[in-house]
Amino acid sequence: MTKKHIALVCGGDSSEYEVSLKSAENIYKCIDQERYSPWMIRMRFTDWVVINDDNVLATVDKSNFSFTINGEKIKPEFAIIMIHGTPGEDGVLQGYFDLQKIPYSASGVYASALTFHKFYCDNFLRAFDIKMAKSMYFRKEDKIVPDRIVEALGLPLFVKPSAGGSSFGVTKVKSKDQILDAVEAAFNESGDCLCEEFIDGLELAVGACEIDHEILPFLPTEVIPGGEFFDFNSKYTIGGATEITPARIPALQIEQCQKLAVKIYKLTGCKGIARIDFILKENEFFFLEINTIPGMTETSFIPQQLDAMGLRLSDIISKIIETGLHK
Repeated sequence: MTKKHIALVCGGDSSEYEVSLKSAENIYKCIDQERYSPWMIRMRFTDWVVINDDNVLATVDKSNFSFTINGEKIKPEFAIIMIHGTPGEDGVLQGYFDLQKIPYSASGVYASALTFHKFYCDNFLRAFDIKMAKSMYFRKEDKIVPDRIVEALGLPLFVKPSAGGSSFGVTKVKSKDQILDAVEAAFNESGDCLCEEFIDGLELAVGACEIDHEILPFLPTEVIPGGEFFDFNSKYTIGGATEITPARIPALQIEQCQKLAVKIYKLTGCKGIARIDFILKENEFFFLEINTIPGMTETSFIPQQLDAMGLRLSDIISKIIETGLHK
């Protein structure tokens, strides 16, 4: 049987570049190499190369997403997108693969663009009565008046980029005089930002994936940050946060959380593995965000959740590939 060529695309143009490489390394080990020939393709701005460890094997022809190895021209038949941030999580790369007629592992153009932009996603989901924190939206050209923000949202509050991930540019603001610096940090990551009400509760992360035309919710992870909130260090430093899977909440609340995650997955049109984050406060779930290319590093939630369910990430990856190849 001829093996299908699979592109594992990583890197990207955002601050999440290094995290993406680590996620891709973990996924690479999960690809069944008896059935598929995986190729690691690293993208950084206009530099698209095939790599093996740190060695560059070939340059990717962007006109048709092909490359030549030992005189053989190879065009992958499926792409696993492991780019956190742009261009892998915002729909840009999905549009490129759609033009090339190459199926891929993640949500499509529309779902990716919607979910990547927190302000647009929040307002879309509000129309379906999804509970979430109050927020205010700003562009770089807007005048920021801290007094008005505090009056509307109270303290503490969060300032975060409207488009971004891994908590880059996110600040927990405790006093009015911190707001302008926090907004500037958010604008370093995105052209717009959100000031968001702080909800004091239990943070939960729930993975989900469509398998055999059914959306399978994973077991929720309870997150106890090591610092003020679940920032970059908490996410990607071993021991940076306490993560408990399954979450220590009643079985009924686990079921409610999973049902809400599936509802949001459906509403936003997700495909592949996604992760939906919530805050549980006084028996109500408040939506935080959705990640359509969630982290897959050794400290990430999704591998933990699958392990707790007795499932193997390698089996899920094989199922996603086969579904994409036989659409």
